[in-house]
Amino acid sequence: MRAKIDNQVLFIHKEDVPPFKKNGPIVRNTYFWALRSIADRSYRDQDWEFDETVWIALTRMLLSFSESGYLGLSETQLEFPPDDTIPPDLKPVATWSDPIDDAS
Repeated sequence: MRAKIDNQVLFIHKEDVPPFKKNGPIVRNTYFWALRSIADRSYRDQDWEFDETVWIALTRMLLSFSESGYLGLSETQLEFPPDDTIPPDLKPVATWSDPIDDAS
């Protein structure tokens, strides 16, 4: 999930947040509601925002869903621009994006 931090707020790109689908898979819908429950802002067609106060909970949640095996790494890992610093609380669930992929 593409991510960035601005003023101690984590933003997850609107196209990368999990979609809710009525009658969709239970794990994916649970994942949607779990993330939404700790988001500060989660409006449709906007990036989701997570204040620094929930980053530890977010990390634990992403690790838990990742370890379940039901969701792919791209759905449970935060991907930051190559020049960004990843905060210690988010390091277990974060990586940097590939600059070659960003250029295309």
